[in-house]
Amino acid sequence: MTYRLLLVEDDAQITETIVDFFSAQSEGICTIETAADGTEGLHMALSGGFDLILLDVMLPGLDGFSICRSIRAASDVPLLFLTARAREEDVLYGYTLGCDDYIIKPFSLAALYAKTLALLKRAKGTVLSRTLTCGGITLDPLTLSVTASGQPVTLPAKEFALLQYLMEHKEWVVSRDQLLDRIWGSDFFGSDRVVDTHIKKLRKALGAAGKQIRTVISRGYQLKEKG
Repeated sequence: MTYRLLLVEDDAQITETIVDFFSAQSEGICTIETAADGTEGLHMALSGGFDLILLDVMLPGLDGFSICRSIRAASDVPLLFLTARAREEDVLYGYTLGCDDYIIKPFSLAALYAKTLALLKRAKGTVLSRTLTCGGITLDPLTLSVTASGQPVTLPAKEFALLQYLMEHKEWVVSRDQLLDRIWGSDFFGSDRVVDTHIKKLRKALGAAGKQIRTVISRGYQLKEKG
């Protein structure tokens, strides 16, 4: 099953970043259509067929609050506001109009993705994310939780992202360049040795299970089922 999302956001860079992140994380489960202004966004939203709407508040044409009011008159589709307006009265007003959740800019893409999956799960009664398992390590992309050898592990964002990518490609040899591009972004200009530093921290955090991450000389890293 796939889920059709609508993103109404006038900032092209934010739109591209969200679309790319959701595409990579959901592996095709979530597809996103976009609108860059309020008028177009409302027209698309009212056309129906969307499983969830991500809606900026400050938009050219119609603002997000007006769009939300019109949507709620016709549909109970899950709706999540993206906004830089962090005043309590604005947030409460959004809930009064019928939004299901709020996220304040600047936000973590992982947090936005988790909120989106939670809303879809609540609305559809399904679980979209799958728990990843490799040997003694488990990772849940929805709850952003990790266990190693049966014990919970708290990881900083970069280490979590590295582990998730390695688990999604377990038994593969993954190069430093691949990890840099996926985790740090294509515009990162530092040394690829930053990957080694974070892999070292990740191994330490995982304890004995950290031995499952093997260094493949001159090629990169490989996550194995056994250490």
